Amino acid sequence: MTTTSDAGITPDSGDAAARCDPPTPRNPSTPDASTAGRERDPECLFCRIVAGEIPSTRVGEDDQVVAIRDISPRAPTHVLLLPRRHIRSAAELTGGDGALLGRLFGMAAELARSEGIADGGYRVVTNVGTWGGQTVDHLHFHLMGGRAFSWPPG
Repeated sequence: MTTTSDAGITPDSGDAAARCDPPTPRNPSTPDASTAGRERDPECLFCRIVAGEIPSTRVGEDDQVVAIRDISPRAPTHVLLLPRRHIRSAAELTGGDGALLGRLFGMAAELARSEGIADGGYRVVTNVGTWGGQTVDHLHFHLMGGRAFSWPPG
């Protein structure tokens, strides 16, 4: 089965994101050996976008967060908010990440206002793990608006 990721990338059938295997539980306080202590993973699509190695349409950035337009939007306004530091997913967040989360949500609110979707309402969402729909292993939040959304999603 082939799927298109939230960044518009199509993983090959060997990619865990394209399989329906249940996620492997791990202790979020224990860093993955492949990314332990890294500020950036050179193999990560979003790390490469943040570094400017892959083109994107930036709509906001500061010293901790980069916001880009999604290349496969699911709403009239669809922005991805990416921390500059490589964090695989929300499952790895700890209490020490509070300031980063404040920046991410603060930038989402600023962008909602500047994009003209704040008054009508908008959605901010992150996907965690294979079953949660995460297809790029770098924490990111989707800011979507400009249309009505239903509940529950998915």
